[in-house]
Amino acid sequence: MRLTQFLAVTLGLFNLFMGPAQLEAKRPNVVFILTDNHGAWTLGCYGNQDIRTPNIDRLAAEGVQFNRAMSSNPVCSPTRATYLTGLMPSQHGLHSFLDNKYMVGPEAYYTLSEFETLPRILHSEGYVCGLSGKWHLGANMTPQDGFSYWITMVRGSTHNFYDDLIIEEGEIKKTPKYMTELWTEHAVNFIEQNKDGDQPFFLYLPYNGPYCLGPLLLEPARNRHAEYYADKFLPSFPRDTIHPWQYNNKDYHNNLVSIRRVAAEVSAVDDGVGTVMDALKKHGLDDDTVVIFAGDQGWMGGQNGFFGMGDHTRPIAAHDLMMQVPLIIRHPKGIKPGKADILVSNYDLLPSLLDHLDLKDRIPTKPKLPGRSFAAVLHGEEIDWETAMYYEMESCRSVRTEDWKYVARQSPAGPTELYDMKSDPHERFNLFGQPSVAEIQRVMAKKLDDFFEEYADPQYDIWKGGRSKARRLVAPPGHPDYRPPLE
Repeated sequence: MRLTQFLAVTLGLFNLFMGPAQLEAKRPNVVFILTDNHGAWTLGCYGNQDIRTPNIDRLAAEGVQFNRAMSSNPVCSPTRATYLTGLMPSQHGLHSFLDNKYMVGPEAYYTLSEFETLPRILHSEGYVCGLSGKWHLGANMTPQDGFSYWITMVRGSTHNFYDDLIIEEGEIKKTPKYMTELWTEHAVNFIEQNKDGDQPFFLYLPYNGPYCLGPLLLEPARNRHAEYYADKFLPSFPRDTIHPWQYNNKDYHNNLVSIRRVAAEVSAVDDGVGTVMDALKKHGLDDDTVVIFAGDQGWMGGQNGFFGMGDHTRPIAAHDLMMQVPLIIRHPKGIKPGKADILVSNYDLLPSLLDHLDLKDRIPTKPKLPGRSFAAVLHGEEIDWETAMYYEMESCRSVRTEDWKYVARQSPAGPTELYDMKSDPHERFNLFGQPSVAEIQRVMAKKLDDFFEEYADPQYDIWKGGRSKARRLVAPPGHPDYRPPLE
């Protein structure tokens, strides 16, 4: 028998016994680490010289660091829903943080059940899926979307990192340890359970840290970093007069206890990142695992007199630092390390990741996604990318281009805002109504209107009478969710 005939017969027998599914190359694992209320500016790799984040900094050096990644909403449930669906709040229906009654109890339900989600897609493609951390999307007692490993929180807010309630194996109990360490421990457990499997795994690790808000900021940190920060001034947190729009969080402004607490919680998350990366390396999974590190929404720690996110102001605000999140993607086998300066949004992540995983045909088409794939950037390629990022929080919507930002509000009283982002990157001088920028104002307003006209689902378009799956944080008088302002 000739050599070529022998090889053909051998290959045919191999195909017969192994089957086509086993011949396909195993897809890379995916680890998606998401932090809570976390501005990119708090990390060393984004220029912070006060807060120790060596593991995240190393992740950035070995992957692609997006210097201008933004979030389309300033609170937890909507932003997490956007990461998992690629949809805007006016498409997936979560405009604000989800009520506790929809997470546990007789009214609990999963708010994204009608959509294709990242875990659902990956599970259908053979991935083993595990969740360790904050869910905040409803029906928390039972695993959703193909997750077979499931440990999470009872609610979305964090009352205390040491005594709060968690859900494990279908039971509600007090956390047995510092929560940031608990989520890390279970992340490592999941990795070790699946390190030798024939199937790739998807680990979703949504920390509830650093959680830079709430009464816990009036108490010193208790983790291992507390002692280090106890005498630090931390000048990266600007000390400024409280902005007149600040509505919540006034007790934390210029408060060293609060500032040091934030720093310690950020460093604790960094510990977790290091532990997870060590586990991947220990088991030989390091090179062929896509690791994504991101924040759910931005956060301000004194800049311009603001402390917190856009929901902590009245009117609801749309400052860049309330949107800017860390976004780092590392995959030694498939990504060329570097820094990316294109302006991207959290709604771009799902199509980009599926594209990178060679699952482009699984990118959902209904509803139509507002995002685009930046996968080519991960491979070191030049990309034609228009700067246009959209944001919405109930009655506030904005569009950000390379040169301008336009902010509109549903109330006729506004205020409407227009900023020249080249000459005024800190958004201090509102140019709305100035004759010299009338044409730019018209173009930006049309751009914003056209976007929501194209993408908003009428049932969730609250600007046109639609509803929200979450209780409105700020509802007009006469609306069932209306709450009088604080005295």
